[in-house]
Amino acid sequence: MASLSEDLGHFSGRRVLITGHTGFKGSWLALMLAQAGANVTGIALPPETSPAHFTLLELEKEVDSRVCDVRDKAMLESEFRRAKPEVVFHLAAQAFVRRSYQDPYTTFSTNVLGSANVLEAAGHTSSVRTLVFVTSDKCYKNKEQTHGYIESDELGGIDPYSQSKAAAEMVFAGYCSSTFRQADSARLASARAGNVIGGGDWSPDRLIPDCVRALEEKRPIEIRHPQATRPWQHVLEPLSGYVRLAVALESGAAESGSCWNFGPPETAIHEVQEVASLIANKWGRPEAVRVERDSSTMHESQLLQLNSDKSKRDLQWSTRWDFSETMNRTTSWFIRLRDGENAKSLTLGDIEAYLAQ
Repeated sequence: MASLSEDLGHFSGRRVLITGHTGFKGSWLALMLAQAGANVTGIALPPETSPAHFTLLELEKEVDSRVCDVRDKAMLESEFRRAKPEVVFHLAAQAFVRRSYQDPYTTFSTNVLGSANVLEAAGHTSSVRTLVFVTSDKCYKNKEQTHGYIESDELGGIDPYSQSKAAAEMVFAGYCSSTFRQADSARLASARAGNVIGGGDWSPDRLIPDCVRALEEKRPIEIRHPQATRPWQHVLEPLSGYVRLAVALESGAAESGSCWNFGPPETAIHEVQEVASLIANKWGRPEAVRVERDSSTMHESQLLQLNSDKSKRDLQWSTRWDFSETMNRTTSWFIRLRDGENAKSLTLGDIEAYLAQ
């Protein structure tokens, strides 16, 4: 297994740009890289939620945080020229399925045109040598199959979010065969993961944040699809994969233009109701979970699993925390924050524990 500590050391003193650093995954990645000694620039819209992990971490003191919409091509290219990044992690996205039904235009313009703008800016910035292009497990055409999707499986989707992520992968492939086709071009790869959990996520329409909000407000936890299953993994798992992929691109161990899955094993697949009950029990309110019939006609996937054999084989990447540890770490983070502990200390504690594995 590759050492994450060694991989992070690869970024010490280097200029790294993260799009979407004010989001849940982006804030964890920005803190992790800044703590490793990287000179991090973040490009994103302001945090959407209050509280927000980015704000609680006081990340504006750790990174050069710039407010910029990835749909604004001119501003984005200006920020790239100013930052002169060597490595880029593209995470910025409209990341919510339910919102994509309500506002498909913003979903497509952000996830497709915004991604094209990032690739365009990177292609016009000579300092950029490596780019990790993050999409989602939902880029695959979901056939509700019981075995995991592999990187060569069909792309597509039913909802606008999934469709936008499949389209983003097509945009990525198009730039690989055009702007980045020369031998001296920056090296880039796409990374596909999804359904991550961990401390500091207050996003709307996600199970863990919905449970935490309900418990904090002493409301019932309302579950729409109790038997729906998800592969649950801690946010640090795919982030370790993104970091490993960037290092592998620079060393030549990963081919430029390649695609990679970063998902947990099948033992991490559990029902939504089980997860909600675990949180409620640890919070001390086991009676809080209540099943509510969903009257909406919106499609919601019941099963989606990635096959990460390629990443395990070629990148020597694998998950470190099992389902029990993932749930314990996530729930404990929120409970300890509720009880007065500092969000940054809690986050750094999880990072240190993960690095020690």
